[in-house]
Amino acid sequence: MKLKSRALLVPGVILLFAVLGGLFGPGMGGSTAAAADRSEQDIDRSVRTFTKVFSIVEENAADVVDPSRAIYNGAIPGMLHTLDPHSNFFDPKQFQLLREDQRGQYFGVGMLVRMHRARVVVVNPFPGSPAYNAGIRPSDIIHKIDGEVTEGWDQGKVAERLKGPRGTTVRVTMLRRGEDGQKELNFNIVRDEIPRKSVADAFYVRPGIAYLQIKQFNENTSSEMEQNLRRLKESEIKGLVLDLRDNPGGILNEGVNVADHFLKKGQAIVSHRGRASAQRKYEARRGSRGADYPIVVLLNGSSASAAEIVAGALQDHDRAWILGEQTFGKGLVQTVFPLSEDTGLALTTAKYYTPSGRLIQRDYSKVSFYDYYSRKNGDAKDPEDVRMTDSGRTVYGGGGITPDEKFEGAKPNSFQYRVRDQQMAYSMFAAHYFARNSLSIGEDFQVNDAVVDDFREFLRSEKIEVTDEEFATNRPQVRVDLKRAMFTYALGDEKSEALMVREDPIIERATDAMARAQSLQETARKTIAQRNGAQQPE
Repeated sequence: MKLKSRALLVPGVILLFAVLGGLFGPGMGGSTAAAADRSEQDIDRSVRTFTKVFSIVEENAADVVDPSRAIYNGAIPGMLHTLDPHSNFFDPKQFQLLREDQRGQYFGVGMLVRMHRARVVVVNPFPGSPAYNAGIRPSDIIHKIDGEVTEGWDQGKVAERLKGPRGTTVRVTMLRRGEDGQKELNFNIVRDEIPRKSVADAFYVRPGIAYLQIKQFNENTSSEMEQNLRRLKESEIKGLVLDLRDNPGGILNEGVNVADHFLKKGQAIVSHRGRASAQRKYEARRGSRGADYPIVVLLNGSSASAAEIVAGALQDHDRAWILGEQTFGKGLVQTVFPLSEDTGLALTTAKYYTPSGRLIQRDYSKVSFYDYYSRKNGDAKDPEDVRMTDSGRTVYGGGGITPDEKFEGAKPNSFQYRVRDQQMAYSMFAAHYFARNSLSIGEDFQVNDAVVDDFREFLRSEKIEVTDEEFATNRPQVRVDLKRAMFTYALGDEKSEALMVREDPIIERATDAMARAQSLQETARKTIAQRNGAQQPE
């Protein structure tokens, strides 16, 4: 089971080290014995002070102190927050979820859920999962698990109860909207392995123009991408739209492998270095092997970490035209140290640099963590970190990846936020609509005025307050959001996303930009050839 609330949990590249016998980072050279002694004395004093404070609190606080909560939720996170926004401590549950994200699989029933009106509600079952095959639908309320009513449970507890060994059965009772109100539906679901594809099924959006979306970078990403490109017959691709929007990152090596596929053998991809870790460089080992079609990469403000590494490498080598918004700016290496009791420490140990040498990380030293995560300084860049691409184009560091061509998608306004995100109104309406209509809709299904008007009445019946003026202003977007929700309900989330991509305005812009990507490649080749020719000895 996947928890939607975890979408922003430590976005970034993860290096996993097995640490035996204690917590050890890389060796640190150059320190004198005297400095080491002073450091140990400072640590001893600080530990004694903490122990004394904790003892006083435990003995005299008005309420009973939970030591685990005080240490795991208070002292350790507090210490890490003095370092940077991405160092983090994982309790056993969080650490297990981290490992599942990295592996891209777990055992359970397979669905995305969220809290809504104090109940745990299905956002969508994963295509092909036991939950999907059993007939569970978006907006179903998880009412009982193995006979126990879930009212008052949070999504973490629901997830824990739905997971379990492969082949075991869990009884789930759902509340679903019907023509005459909610009805109970009982499902006996056999748990199974739930693979989570990090690469959506690729397809052609125009003749010869392929579309491939990477959602995150887990252990299977590069192999999934290769499989998709083989299925499309890569030799027939005339241009590729590589969608990295909303990709929070993931495993470094998988980002490197993805970039490797599109670059020439030996070209730099990324490097990282830190106070206690030597510089390490990553280069393309296999290369594109002749697959030199033009590429347009799509980015937005939620593209981070490994997604920025891929985009930065392709931009620095003039291999792709970057379209969209400035990225998040997350270029810190988190080394994950497993600790005792199934806990873990994600500690920032280094910073990432693109092939040209620019720093990916956005400055966090002068803003609060809230402002940092909400990207209040999202368009910032370091005017002193000026670099050049292979063809001599100017690029800047210190603020993520700046697109070659800016294209901002429509931002949700207050109406859209309340209706779509806060109230789940579109998903609930889809359940309401299909309780009275056939699920058999085709790919050419269109939301007509009668359906939009029906949705307006549905909002009134649900006491979701919007004015007639608001609704009229947002009517075109309502039509789009309704269509997406109804496709998701009837055809599944993956099919819905693929159908809606074709209507995304940025896809049309990307196909138009393919000629610029081609021109960029040709200019880079000529510039490099001229530069190399000028350097030949006479």
